[in-house]
Amino acid sequence: MSGKIPIDSPALAEFWTQRHLCTLTTLRADGSPHVVAVGATLDPEAGLARVISSSTSAHVRHIRHQQRVAICQVDGPRWSTVEGLAVVRSSPEEVTEAEQRYAKRYRTPRPNPARVVIEVSITRILGSASLTST
Repeated sequence: MSGKIPIDSPALAEFWTQRHLCTLTTLRADGSPHVVAVGATLDPEAGLARVISSSTSAHVRHIRHQQRVAICQVDGPRWSTVEGLAVVRSSPEEVTEAEQRYAKRYRTPRPNPARVVIEVSITRILGSASLTST
């Protein structure tokens, strides 16, 4: 999927604006999952999810070799998972945009000169029945 991702459920759209910790799952070279806690933002208009990270992190190295990822957030019985293909971006403009989105959902991120953006082109959004029922 590319471009705008339709989120037909207002509850699901709202869930992705609330402050929830997420997990990012990447795949190691042997195919085993690597799961880390992250902050993530959703941009349905662009069809993207974004995670700010350090260029030296293991999950960034994994994405450079295997682009398939999942980002999940859970709040009690409510959950949502975004699946897609990730790329690592490092241009100042892309990093700044991701930092601003992160600050809006969470807080201003600490300075990190090695910061990159994991940009996920969303292929699927899943969620609990309480979020996806319209």
